[in-house]
Amino acid sequence: MAKSSFFALEYSFSVKHYLLWENMKNLLFETYKLNSSITLANKIVMAPLTRCFADNDLVPTNKIAQYYARRADAGLIISEATIIDPLGQGYPNTPGIYTDAQIEGWKLVTNAVHQQGGKIFCQLWHTGRVAHSIYTKQQPVAPSAVAWHGKVPRTADLEYEMPHALTTQAVKQLVQKYIAAAKNAIKAGFDGVEIHGANGYLIDQFLRQDTNKRSDEYGGSETNRARFALEIVTGIIAAIGADKVGIRLSPQAYVHLEYTNGDEQTYEYLLQQLSKKSICYVHLGAFNDQYIFDYLDDSKASAFIRKHYQGTFITCGSYTVATATTAIKNKQADLVAIGRAFIANPDFIAKAKSNSEMIEYDMQMLGELS
Repeated sequence: MAKSSFFALEYSFSVKHYLLWENMKNLLFETYKLNSSITLANKIVMAPLTRCFADNDLVPTNKIAQYYARRADAGLIISEATIIDPLGQGYPNTPGIYTDAQIEGWKLVTNAVHQQGGKIFCQLWHTGRVAHSIYTKQQPVAPSAVAWHGKVPRTADLEYEMPHALTTQAVKQLVQKYIAAAKNAIKAGFDGVEIHGANGYLIDQFLRQDTNKRSDEYGGSETNRARFALEIVTGIIAAIGADKVGIRLSPQAYVHLEYTNGDEQTYEYLLQQLSKKSICYVHLGAFNDQYIFDYLDDSKASAFIRKHYQGTFITCGSYTVATATTAIKNKQADLVAIGRAFIANPDFIAKAKSNSEMIEYDMQMLGELS
């Protein structure tokens, strides 16, 4: 073969490969109809990222508003985890959504995002047994008096404390606090809410045998362990509408708790029930979605949710533009959440579209809000 013919063939192959990749990548930047009232500009979600920059009254500031506004070209922003009740705080300066001042602070954020054409949901959060009295001035609460052993993040070597087991009445009161927080979020201008049921926090603690030793209607069977989560979902749907409700779950039990044989059955039941609720989505909580779990049908956590939940699914866990594109192409997920890369790259969407080099995330970046 003549050298010129070889180079022409190589060039033709390179062009075809480039065009194929561009066509695949464009899947990420197609609009996505979340439901009849919400259409997203693209299929990339900014994952919830705890930043700890609220003021001492846990009120979001103008600096936080500008941080989110710079990332408003994501199809959907999920806010950092937002406390529904003073007893739910487990980290310093994490924002709340239970006071008038906090609602007003969040209005700065939602207005800034909406002015840039973005959509934003508020993630509703209670840390349960991984709260700490240094923040709450009270003993932490949990489904049962079972402590998590370890150091409290972002503190000077504080140990986690033994939680107080919630009474049945107190559990029901917490359901109402989640509902009130959802109403406050809508009042603050959010497009919807994401219930934080992942990462070993309060709702996840109810779902697990290791942390839920209750003998009342909220413990024992899979149905009872899922009751708290489902009562919250049902109550929030009644308050603000199913078209404004999502939930984040971690069936893989990877942080703040331990797996117990049979936990996956609770998640199967929960996902089946959520499929009947017509909510916006289920969102995987994971730092890395490449791990296989034998107790999750020998699959990744994302595949487990995809199998058992019929509805919009957001995957998450160290995805890149390339792997996110593949996940969408192969219908492993409908949307892909990106976390740490959004901290490093406020212009992540623009860079992804133009194939520009991304700045690599570094933990030092947690110390600033830019």
